[in-house]
Amino acid sequence: MGPSTGGRTRLSGMQKQVLTLYRGFLRAARSKSPEDRRQIESFVSAEFRRNSKQVDRKNFIYIEYLLRRGKKQLEQLNSPDTVGLSYMNATFSETENPKN
Repeated sequence: MGPSTGGRTRLSGMQKQVLTLYRGFLRAARSKSPEDRRQIESFVSAEFRRNSKQVDRKNFIYIEYLLRRGKKQLEQLNSPDTVGLSYMNATFSETENPKN
């Protein structure tokens, strides 16, 4: 057995950052209207789930990029003028699966 606390494995620093960002989005969604809140929660959940399946856990550079992008989006969402999130569909296949 590996290092654990109370039956749970310890999280790395990067995993903690991802969870903190996720919780930050959910907290920010609470300040929006009920309809926008549901939409934001659904979008955030889908994005985090999609990235958890598609991004290699050892691709730290890309994960750090996603964290920076997510923090910027969270800052925008926390603005009282922002109602919801928009989605930009961009493919980073070379970044996600580098040839090296």
